[in-house]
Amino acid sequence: MAVDVLVETVIERPVAEVSAFAGDPSNAPAWYANIRRVDWQTEPPMRIGSRVAFVALFLGRRLQYVYEIVEHVPGERLVMQSGGRPFPMRTTYTWEQVGENKTRMTLRNSGQPSGFAAMGAMAMARAMRRATTKDLARLKALLESR
Repeated sequence: MAVDVLVETVIERPVAEVSAFAGDPSNAPAWYANIRRVDWQTEPPMRIGSRVAFVALFLGRRLQYVYEIVEHVPGERLVMQSGGRPFPMRTTYTWEQVGENKTRMTLRNSGQPSGFAAMGAMAMARAMRRATTKDLARLKALLESR
């Protein structure tokens, strides 16, 4: 069973500011509650092919994974993809102006768990939705307080 979780929020800040902050993997620990560490495996700045290693805590487990940037349109869209453990995942951010100094940000995580992880895909999707909803709320609060 596939996992496909899409959440969104409107942040009262300009698209350029939201996308620059949220789209920089180095900032992930500031707004993702579960991400503990980020290490660039390639030299910044970000571009297609850049690789970034993450250490996270999710559902009580320590996870390590590497994302590769597969699409990057500054101010509009960022797509990162991991292969392997815990399962292949694709994360997509989009940013869209929806008013003067207002940005709609979407965050989508999708993947195809296999083996033991596949049996818990529905529960994993629910947990991911709860976590990413909170993460976007945290990002919104952080950026709107500036």
